[in-house]
Amino acid sequence: MPLALLALAVGAFGLGTTEFVMMGLLPDVAGDLHLSLPTAGHLVSAYALGVVIGAPLLAVLTARLPRRTVLISLMALFVAGNALSALAPGYDSLLAARFLSGLPHGAFFGVGAVVATNLVAPERKARSVSLMFMGLTVANIAGVPVATLMGQHLGWRATFLGVSLIGVAAMAAVFLLIRPAHTPAPATGLRGELTALRSLPVWLALATTVVGFGALFSAYSYITPMLTASAGYTQGSVTLLLALFGVGATIGNLVGGRLADHAMRGTLFGGLASMVAVLLLFPVLMRAEWSAALAVVLLGVAAFVTGSPLQLMVMERAAAGPSLASSANQAAFNLANAGGAWIGGIALAAGFGVTSPALAGAALAVLGLGVASVAYAVDRRRAVPAPGRERVIASHVPEATDLAHSS
Repeated sequence: MPLALLALAVGAFGLGTTEFVMMGLLPDVAGDLHLSLPTAGHLVSAYALGVVIGAPLLAVLTARLPRRTVLISLMALFVAGNALSALAPGYDSLLAARFLSGLPHGAFFGVGAVVATNLVAPERKARSVSLMFMGLTVANIAGVPVATLMGQHLGWRATFLGVSLIGVAAMAAVFLLIRPAHTPAPATGLRGELTALRSLPVWLALATTVVGFGALFSAYSYITPMLTASAGYTQGSVTLLLALFGVGATIGNLVGGRLADHAMRGTLFGGLASMVAVLLLFPVLMRAEWSAALAVVLLGVAAFVTGSPLQLMVMERAAAGPSLASSANQAAFNLANAGGAWIGGIALAAGFGVTSPALAGAALAVLGLGVASVAYAVDRRRAVPAPGRERVIASHVPEATDLAHSS
């Protein structure tokens, strides 16, 4: 694998750290700015809103630019957003800075995934995407805990200044390690990107991301009360257990990337089926400390096995203009975050028990399998010519058949 993928992973590490660290810093920020915790929680939502809006918007605005230039520019926007967060005099300005920080997130992952696949041979595309995403999963192991401790001891503003420096390092890495020859401006331009997004298979792949990762966030959003109220852990132990989730996510990401290069569709179905099984077992696994820790790791593995195949599936279905669709998949991931947390909250509020969000997540994972099955059926139907038309489109049959086998 080329060293250039390290530059993308550094950027992903910074993005993952700043996205999740606010959850650990909420009490510190709320106390410093004299806010209630629910009000401070809007700072998490502001970042997610920035991701959802910025992913397609920035992909459209940069459609004609060289990809290397786009990546550096997105990291510059990331640095500015985090620096402004550190310098924000009050709540409103911090809210705006968090929104600004989220704008480049989806576009960087979307464009970065396209660049990553262009750096390697076709049979290693999924692995290249997984290596870039590894920066995001490692952020949950090391970046978020270290940044949280920094904020608790040096103040939350120091955390965002530190994250800004990670962004500067990512800009330097992209500039030094990624050659301009490997990242030319797309030949299709904006028209090709928009045309690719009209495809039904693209939207089915995006829907699979929303529902499949919604299953993860239905449970993960309420993992702390499960660990404390059901498994018996103390509040202080939760940070270490969340790092275990990052370990599982890293393992799942790497395994999923390797498997998807051999069988992309099979890896996706296997990952979703694994999520169903793990989430159904949550009420049992959360009865003891050791099994609860195992459940956290298994959830990370099962969820992130699907990450690379979903990203690659969206890109392949939008092959004529993959940057916009790839970025839209990151917006879909954040919609899954919001939607999954909402559905898990409904189960919890209905009085079904502290582990009920996991069962709601299992239902979402089953729905994700259904959407993925529909996508598979649509792909097969489009790949095989209708009866009586073989002669008319005979020259295209081998290509379609090859596409079906590769999927």
